[in-house]
Amino acid sequence: MKKTFKLATLGAASALALGFVMSGPAAAAGKITVVSWGGAYTKSQVEAYHKPYTKMTGTQILSENYSGGLAEIKAQVEAGAVKWDLVDLEMSDAIRGCDEGLLEKIDPKILPAAPDGTPAEKDFIQGMITDCAVANIVWSTIYAYDDAKFSGAKPTSMADFFNTKAFPGKRGMRKGPKANLEFSLIADGVPAKDVYKVLSTKAGVDRAFKKLGAIKDQVVWWEAGAQAPQLLADGEVAMTTAYNGRIFNAVVEEKKPFVIVWDGQVFDADLWAVPKGSKNRAEALKFLAFSTDTQRLADQAKWISYGPARLSSAPLVSMHATAGVDMKPHMPTAPANFKNVVQNDFEFWADNQDELNERFNAWLAK
Repeated sequence: MKKTFKLATLGAASALALGFVMSGPAAAAGKITVVSWGGAYTKSQVEAYHKPYTKMTGTQILSENYSGGLAEIKAQVEAGAVKWDLVDLEMSDAIRGCDEGLLEKIDPKILPAAPDGTPAEKDFIQGMITDCAVANIVWSTIYAYDDAKFSGAKPTSMADFFNTKAFPGKRGMRKGPKANLEFSLIADGVPAKDVYKVLSTKAGVDRAFKKLGAIKDQVVWWEAGAQAPQLLADGEVAMTTAYNGRIFNAVVEEKKPFVIVWDGQVFDADLWAVPKGSKNRAEALKFLAFSTDTQRLADQAKWISYGPARLSSAPLVSMHATAGVDMKPHMPTAPANFKNVVQNDFEFWADNQDELNERFNAWLAK
């Protein structure tokens, strides 16, 4: 994946580029159900995408939250009772869902060009448009700590997260293998560039679970993204893995004394996808095109510190919508934050997630 963004300027053509998918409020009025991850993330989408789209088209957008994965989509598709019209998916789930026939194909020609006329297929970060999904953000799983818990030395590395002797206290972690296995190997000394090479072997998986097992009795497991900063706020943990934007919002909007440690961050992407058999497919695709244009993606970054998936959006990222904070230094791709990064291997997780989920659940039950 490209790690640099090229400059572009916003032109007035953005709204015109969407003319082929919408022709005014009366023509597009309807209702769609859009599913995402809740909390600060869904709020950023509502402010940047939902409200402007409803104002422009009259279409009502119903927001629902979930905790990721394909289980509910698969159940709806197989039952022939699809209730969701657009879902925010992690990349590995988008790839797997497409392979399994759970998602509608998407023609990239429906996506508006950049303001300078660059076709969408060249304006999105490489790999961010797939057969069945279109990316909206790039983000990272990091860990964060409560600064008030550590009066002396502060955690600075992934190894410190696993060092409960030097840095005592409970740890929060997402309940699942994804990112946790990568973090375990980083903490055990595996270079970021070799993580998936090691994890692709049985010995590597064993090594990751062994490292994770060393702190198992100190872990509080979370499932929804909003739970991670709440665990810190409630004092239930001293550190927690989390989505970087959730911690940023807790610091900026709630004035929490949390500090992000970027070392070993797992860099990822989220994408919009339409479940196979959506009754509102056409309207969902119109909303998808609108919400992934240059300006809308930049607008979302005013509300949460996730990077836009289009190159032309990056220069438009500016200040937080209400806090007046410059957002650029808080993005996962900011140079100071991007020094020791694990790029999520989407294909690895698409191929191995079921097996590793089973092993993780069995390990957790012991």
